[in-house]
Amino acid sequence: MGRPVDPAFTSLPLAALADAALTRARELGVDHADLRVERIRTGDVVLHDARLETSHDDDEHGLAVRVVHNGSWGFAGGVVLTPAAAVGLAEEAVEIARACHPVATERVELAAEPACGDGTWVSSYDVDPFDVPMSDRIALLTDWSQRLLASATVRHADARLRHVRENKFYADTAGTMTTQQRVRLQCQLTGIWVDDESGRFESMRTLAAPVGRGWEWLTGDLHDWDGELAELPELLAEKAAAPSVEAGRYDLVVDPSNLWLTIHESIGHATELDRALGYEANYAGTSFATPDKLGTLRYGSPGMHVTGDRQAEHGLATIGWDDEGVAAQTWDLVRDGTLVGYQLDRRIAAATGAGRSNGCAFADSPLHVPIQRMANVSLQPVAGGPSTEELIAGVDNGIFIVGDKSWSIDMQRYNFQFTGQRFYRIRGGALDGMLRDVAYQATTTDFWGSMDAVGGPQTYVLGGAMNCGKGQPGQTAPVSHGCPAARFRDVRILNTLTEAGS
Repeated sequence: MGRPVDPAFTSLPLAALADAALTRARELGVDHADLRVERIRTGDVVLHDARLETSHDDDEHGLAVRVVHNGSWGFAGGVVLTPAAAVGLAEEAVEIARACHPVATERVELAAEPACGDGTWVSSYDVDPFDVPMSDRIALLTDWSQRLLASATVRHADARLRHVRENKFYADTAGTMTTQQRVRLQCQLTGIWVDDESGRFESMRTLAAPVGRGWEWLTGDLHDWDGELAELPELLAEKAAAPSVEAGRYDLVVDPSNLWLTIHESIGHATELDRALGYEANYAGTSFATPDKLGTLRYGSPGMHVTGDRQAEHGLATIGWDDEGVAAQTWDLVRDGTLVGYQLDRRIAAATGAGRSNGCAFADSPLHVPIQRMANVSLQPVAGGPSTEELIAGVDNGIFIVGDKSWSIDMQRYNFQFTGQRFYRIRGGALDGMLRDVAYQATTTDFWGSMDAVGGPQTYVLGGAMNCGKGQPGQTAPVSHGCPAARFRDVRILNTLTEAGS
């Protein structure tokens, strides 16, 4: 997308590694083989009270060979980037597949995928964060922290920056060969208020989401960092002085900065087909949205339209091809409130008769095997839909929720509880001061079924997380969730001081 792939990556003997590994795999009679070569650079900067606690740039590289041999998986990874090492990994992967075959309970088949030949894809960003000197990265966070600490309201300030550049080369025995580069970045600042007499404290964090962008996210006009940092101490003081919520049932207007996480937990994970089938159970459970409900499960109200995609510009899960050589796509998961689709990799697609994967395989390291991972899962806005102010105007007795914080959901992705950063009382269609200690609790289908209004495109924001966890051994993946503001009727509100732990 306009930027070249890092020459330090493309200068590696990528084609020679692929030829060596795949040729040897074919000689050993595989049904399928693929090779990945990766270089992942990760930078972290952490400050507390404007003083540096951690700064580092990590550089991971390696290669992996995965095979299907006689219907069984085999996988091997290493860090030596030579054709001889690639041949050795192919042999090791086949040997592992042979050892697994006698105890395998299912035959591995992969859904067919058209070969793309030789392709290159680079994510959409302007300035590579690793081109910015570490001293400049630290100086920016120091300045922002000092701005917060200049207020008498803010006793402590935390600043965290993480940025990643991921290079990936993929080749398989079907003829696909791809080279990719993507950049992502997340920056958060938190102010903490403390009452010395009681020991009570409150915190408030910036709302800027992690993005598939570069350094321009922090220094350009894409997000109003100056405005957000200037208003945060005042908002924190208002929160500290706010009354504790009275538990009960309220109408809610939920801002995208909070709603993205509810989408992630109650829709994103629930529509991973390996989870719905029970293959994924040890890490965060399975799913209530089982395949027998496809096309019939009333997931939410008729205005609910949720898509999965690997194509949204600046999305954290956006790619050119996944780790099985499947081209990026967009598809429906929930349409008119009904479950109509899942997220798939090639094995699950073949096992369920889906025909083709929708590109949801990803490994977070060259030494990890690809597993089915979440796409960008997003609630679509309504064309000509209401503004946030119009949604609030339609509430007589309710709460407006902004920003994400803690969450809890059961092992079926069904019963859940979420809190937030900021809560505003709604009376007679207008905001009437802040509240604190608020959590909303519901089942997935009750909550989404109570959604009676979806905001227009002007309220749509792409949120997300850099560290979605899944699998054993555990892997993390970046994923975005776009959504507009939305309104929900008659939702149970807990007071976190008195009820959340009961």
